[in-house]
Amino acid sequence: MSVGSARKLEDMLDLYHRQINYIRVSITDKCNLRCIYCKPSQNFHQIERSQILSYEEILRLIRVAVTCGISKVRLTGGEPLVRRDLINLVRSISQLDGVRDIALTTNGVLLDQMAQGLYEAGLHRINVSLDSLNREKYQNITCRDQLDLVLQGIKKAQKIGFSPIKINAVVIRGINDDEVLDLAQLSLNYPFHIRFIEFMPIGNQKLWQDKHYFSCLEMKKIITAYRPLIPSASPGPHHSSGDGPARLFEFEGAPGKIGFISPLSNHFCSTCNRIRLTADGRLRSCLFSNQEIDIKEAMRSGGSDENLRQIFIKAIENKPVGLDRSQFSSLKCNRFMNSIGG
Repeated sequence: MSVGSARKLEDMLDLYHRQINYIRVSITDKCNLRCIYCKPSQNFHQIERSQILSYEEILRLIRVAVTCGISKVRLTGGEPLVRRDLINLVRSISQLDGVRDIALTTNGVLLDQMAQGLYEAGLHRINVSLDSLNREKYQNITCRDQLDLVLQGIKKAQKIGFSPIKINAVVIRGINDDEVLDLAQLSLNYPFHIRFIEFMPIGNQKLWQDKHYFSCLEMKKIITAYRPLIPSASPGPHHSSGDGPARLFEFEGAPGKIGFISPLSNHFCSTCNRIRLTADGRLRSCLFSNQEIDIKEAMRSGGSDENLRQIFIKAIENKPVGLDRSQFSSLKCNRFMNSIGG
């Protein structure tokens, strides 16, 4: 049965009865920043270009994934905007039958020059990584002096009509935890979703220490000491209306929202609805598991669409139940975040 003639199958459930309808696709491991929590400053090796999935391969795999119940696609990296012809890929994905939602996560450095083309190609939702509003601190975190470009890109995206624009901030104790309130206050003036993310033991293992961990509970206490938060009217805390794992709140009368993503202190494994396709063509059904299935090899060796569909089904059915807080201290990830795709 070819994908072109296949009807969309029933929603796919894993062994723990979670509906899997969302795929995060890392289209490159390259990035124009070098964030301290993502990849190390030394001894880092890019994936060979020949091992990176082509756009044609990505489109084929998404078409197959749709027959397994996938309807939401997020493009990630590395930094997806550094890959050539991204706008054409976005246009092609947005036109695929069965894809109801397409989004993209970016560091925002190239957003100002690409936002218009991306919007016209069918991308209307973006997440922008922004861990600091202080130029010097931003440079210390990203190893690049690009804050002005990022802020300019966010303003351009808002003007064009992207909605919602989600600002992702990874909070690390002793590095940027003193900016939690400054970031939250953006929601008072802009219709952005300011999403605070707990620092996780993924990426730069040398940086990961318990002393750097800053929980969402601590973040929320800082914010509510300034002004009360009320639960957002958005329906449901997990995976609804594109909210993903964030628990959403807002200041009364504010145009924006504040979200807390707590993979360690209040993990959301029981409601996880996603799988990941790495930049080098491996299906990873859990961010915190090193379990992967090489679907690129099957595709490049002549596998049929049905062969590939069975690999997707296997990845979904074998999705782990998840982790609890006590297991994170011993977690050893075999990849850096830029190749997994977050």
